[in-house]
Amino acid sequence: METPVASVAYLDHAATSPPRREVLEAVWPYLTNVTGNPSSAHAVGRAAKAGLDAARAAVADVLGARPGEVVFTAGGTEADNLAVTGIAAANPRGRHVVVSAIEHPAVLETASALRGSGFTVDVVGVDADGRLDLAELERLLRPDTTLVSVMYANNEIGTVQPLAEIGALCRPHGIPLHTDAVQAAGHLDVDVERLGVDALSASAHKFGGLRGAGFLWVRGSVPLAPVLHGGGQELGRRSGTSDVASAVGTAVALHLAATARDVEVPRLQALRDRLVDGVLATVPGARLTGPRSHRLPGHASFCFEGVGGETILAELEESGIVCSSGSACAAGSDDASHVLLATGLSADLARTAVRFTLGNGSTGDDVDRVLAALPDAVRVAGALRT
Repeated sequence: METPVASVAYLDHAATSPPRREVLEAVWPYLTNVTGNPSSAHAVGRAAKAGLDAARAAVADVLGARPGEVVFTAGGTEADNLAVTGIAAANPRGRHVVVSAIEHPAVLETASALRGSGFTVDVVGVDADGRLDLAELERLLRPDTTLVSVMYANNEIGTVQPLAEIGALCRPHGIPLHTDAVQAAGHLDVDVERLGVDALSASAHKFGGLRGAGFLWVRGSVPLAPVLHGGGQELGRRSGTSDVASAVGTAVALHLAATARDVEVPRLQALRDRLVDGVLATVPGARLTGPRSHRLPGHASFCFEGVGGETILAELEESGIVCSSGSACAAGSDDASHVLLATGLSADLARTAVRFTLGNGSTGDDVDRVLAALPDAVRVAGALRT
């Protein structure tokens, strides 16, 4: 018998976060009354366009950018695809792209696809904590490098990259820096000038917005070739009828997250640290993946040597605790995580991974439930494996 959803301790916010009530209230008029096409010239269309323009301005305000630099997309994957393909293809410097070894597949697979168009792609390694090798990155930069793409914070191990330092390496060469901020937006500062980036991708459902919504910010001086062609919406950068409701919800969710960050981040860090300390103290063989510091505030991930990660997840769910083995995009795959392999873990150890991610609504009771249930779950999983 399945545990009622209402009684579940939900610790999988990195996969998706519940939409905020304020978001649902904000989008409702655009699903019911203000339903015009924002490209239409009549009054209903103009009302929809006003909502779209306001949403674009609100997102830009959080980013410290100009509204015209924000492109609304159908999520983080599309935003990453548009950034990598669109910037690389439009940049006249050459046909060379650099990415990190622990990027999301939305970046890695897009970069790989560019190889079929004659691009060369270099992959920068990371250390045991998942931090980018800056010296290797500097060596790889070339006169024909069209783009560097490094994620702000990793979805599997929580590592936060030193984007300002990376940008300082790219900027003297005139190389655009894109960051996949899907996990970071809503938790970390996304002021693009302080970050030193030229493009930033985000996905609304990671910070309390709707699924299937996101955006790409691209600095106005950086050329961007469209991936979708058609009616020329989004100032010609992303054709297709604009989803006004999703854009409005994205803007509301991002604004709420940014406003609450000074309070919410310390709260989540305290819960995360209590969870990490408790797991390492009570579960024999538990190993934290990713760093203790320079980590997403609500992210705790572990490997348990000799124990099947998927079995631990099943045991925890029996106790009403929902978490994951890593990226939701790779759920059900037997392949070892490319992120964990890049940090130097063996394939066998990487397959034991379990990830707990906290977010809006997570409480100390959720952490207590994990700490009470996890030791038994690991023991049972170990027994079943032997």
